[in-house]
Amino acid sequence: MESWLKISWVLCIFGFLREIRPSEPYHAEILMSDWYHVTQEEINRSVYPVGTYSYLALQIFVFLITDFLRYKPVIIANALTGILVWSTLLWTTTLTGLQVVEVFYGFYQAAEVAYYAYIYAKVDKKYYPLVTSYTRSAMFVGKLVGGLLAQLMIGMHWMVYRQLYIISITSQVLALFWSFGLPKVEKSLYFHSQSGAGKDDTKSDAAVIENGSQKPEETVEKPSPATKQSFHAFQLLWTHFHSAYTNPTVLQWSLWYAMILAGFLQISTYMQVVWKSYDEPTIAWNGAVDAALTALSAVFSLLAGYFPASRLKTRTSFLTIAVLSVLQGGCILLSSWTSNIYYSYLGYVLFGGLFAFTITVASSELASSLVEDSFALVFGFNTFIALLLQCILTFVVVSENVNLNLNVFEQFTVYAFYFMVIGIVYFTVVVLQCVWSGVKGPKTNKEVVN
Repeated sequence: MESWLKISWVLCIFGFLREIRPSEPYHAEILMSDWYHVTQEEINRSVYPVGTYSYLALQIFVFLITDFLRYKPVIIANALTGILVWSTLLWTTTLTGLQVVEVFYGFYQAAEVAYYAYIYAKVDKKYYPLVTSYTRSAMFVGKLVGGLLAQLMIGMHWMVYRQLYIISITSQVLALFWSFGLPKVEKSLYFHSQSGAGKDDTKSDAAVIENGSQKPEETVEKPSPATKQSFHAFQLLWTHFHSAYTNPTVLQWSLWYAMILAGFLQISTYMQVVWKSYDEPTIAWNGAVDAALTALSAVFSLLAGYFPASRLKTRTSFLTIAVLSVLQGGCILLSSWTSNIYYSYLGYVLFGGLFAFTITVASSELASSLVEDSFALVFGFNTFIALLLQCILTFVVVSENVNLNLNVFEQFTVYAFYFMVIGIVYFTVVVLQCVWSGVKGPKTNKEVVN
């Protein structure tokens, strides 16, 4: 077995173990039970928003510290934080305790970047498509197993909701032990991009020592290797950032990526609160729904790989996904306007599948327009913008600071029209571009070259 394949499988097993969290599909069910002294309104407006704001606040910091520490320590910290989060949920019962948990959960989500970035520092670039597929598939499989396990435990009455935390903790402990076996990363993209950085500086320092003496003025004025390394790192960051976001194609797809990701994060965070508002069925099928969404997302992501977006004109690609965005909004309306919880389940699963398709196409189009080494920076920054948009949605729609007084079903109506408006805006832009191109006439050979 080749070394790149060994490293991939070691990392994939970590991702698989990390995602086996059967308590996740029933998180709202557990928090709104008699064990916790909080109401549904407090969960909706005072607990979940803390996680959203924490995720945003930590995203850029975690991205930089991940590169500086060379991935593995952050992966270990991620597993440790998972143990802390679900252990704390076992014993805390207060609103304040749950808000503290959400802060740590924000770090747990932000540190996921180390899992995705690690493999690119350990394998040759020619294997990037394969290892990307493996690492994402491993997380899909883990999430699928977690959903099925949750439904089995609850459906067969082998566990009550809160006991699912025990399995989630166990999987995080296993992931922690496994993470110690990950090979060390000798270099990273920005802060350790050159192995042996600083060695030449050390030699030049030694060169100024003559006859046992050293010139103190030169020593004081000369920047340290660490300072030079940091300057080089931020200079490279800016070069990649400027190169990416001055490209109109990257800018358009990045904006699309950020907006639909923000909507998906908001929907997935609060969907269980909607289901809790229905007349509950004899058995809550949250676990099965989560498993179905994961399976459909995996299939749609695979189909997106065969979608000929790269062979279509950019306008045609945008037009196609604009239509899909409107359909996503329709699925959200189905989830929140129906009086039947099973239709709500169906709408959510279809929404997740469509999101997986569109985000995969957007990621592929972005990757094809980027310098290879800027993948992590661009996707990290786009995620940051998505989180910023999610925080704005949370503040405006959910927060008590803005007195809209929307119930959870009305909030989801806003999210549905958010997706529809995105689709309509992009559709309008494409139409205007076509009209403008018709007015200007066909491009000359010189314009095509430029």
